[in-house]
Amino acid sequence: MQLTVNIDHIATLREARGGVEPDPVTAAHLCELAGAHGIVCHLREDRRHINDRDLRLLRETIKTKLDLEMAATEEIIRIAIDTLPELATLVPERRQELTTEGGLDVRGNRHRLRDVIKELHKAEIRVSLFIDPVREQIEAAREVEADTVEIHTGEYANARSEEQQSELLEVVRDAAKFARELELRVNAGHGLNYFNIIPFRTIEEIEEVSIGHAIIARAMFVGLDRAVKEMIDLVER
Repeated sequence: MQLTVNIDHIATLREARGGVEPDPVTAAHLCELAGAHGIVCHLREDRRHINDRDLRLLRETIKTKLDLEMAATEEIIRIAIDTLPELATLVPERRQELTTEGGLDVRGNRHRLRDVIKELHKAEIRVSLFIDPVREQIEAAREVEADTVEIHTGEYANARSEEQQSELLEVVRDAAKFARELELRVNAGHGLNYFNIIPFRTIEEIEEVSIGHAIIARAMFVGLDRAVKEMIDLVER
């Protein structure tokens, strides 16, 4: 299992004052130097945190892998094709949400998603679908020819007891195994932190985890380099 770092929260802090600091592009470089396997950013339609300038500079300067989280809209698809990230992760997006709240309904949007994936594949961009750990959605992801599924771990992360956490961990494990049986690559993310990642890393089918908020929050106290290295030690141990 490897770590990719989501830098959206650095941009959120910048936008709180409407200035230029802290710079998410600089943060991405520090994450790479600390050993992150890749950088994740979400270019939202309303540009509430990451903006077009950030994305352009990230593409020009990062040395690892760029994972662009995006809604399947014509504008963002065009930007993705112009930018050429190594991976495009299609996510649901609502203007009023604070953060992505759940997985894509792949089964209910098969025809649209199949066309979007085909368009991104023509540009040689691999495509991941951010989905809940539900077999029907995984089957639909395979049907529309996605390369990867990113399992939404929000319920697991929000478990209120060890018993509930263990139950939800098995739900994610079952989904990851099923996805691999269908020859899909498996990533995971949402709400993972320095504590709940420890049992989570036993799921061998998951190749990458995307973590942002927990790392940026810890970096306020110990610095970004140390925060990333500590998470890498937990994820890759």
